[in-house]
Amino acid sequence: MKERPDTDKGQAPGAVDTRLVEKLGEIATRLNLSEIEIQNGDFAIRVARNFGPPVAVQPAVQQPAAAAAEPAASAPKPESAGTVKSPMVGTAYRRASPQAAPFVELGTNVKAGDKILLVEAMKTFNEIIAPCAGTVISILVEDGQPVEYGQPLMVIE
Repeated sequence: MKERPDTDKGQAPGAVDTRLVEKLGEIATRLNLSEIEIQNGDFAIRVARNFGPPVAVQPAVQQPAAAAAEPAASAPKPESAGTVKSPMVGTAYRRASPQAAPFVELGTNVKAGDKILLVEAMKTFNEIIAPCAGTVISILVEDGQPVEYGQPLMVIE
């Protein structure tokens, strides 16, 4: 007799294996995923994490525009306090759907907590929110562009 993945010896049929839930939570945390789901036949389990408010970035001096034209081998650019970075590897989207208007444009005034981008990772769309109130002064990604963990996406001042 094949044992169901959600049962353990000594558990009632249909009981959830809490060790499996804990293991999925550990995997989601280790890989910085907002959710993880597995399915085996009619058995499915989904573990979702709530991310706290974004961490504030320490203020830094912004380089003049002329420095941006220098080769990549030069010193790394300091970041503004309002630099929004990608919390994960994925694909950045500036709008909810191809037909929708972008969440923000250059010059848009935002409040802390406003949705400004989406980053898709593993077929899950993760909302990127404004860490502070201000004006969008720079958009550093295009709609549908792949992004890396920690990559600057937008600057709000």
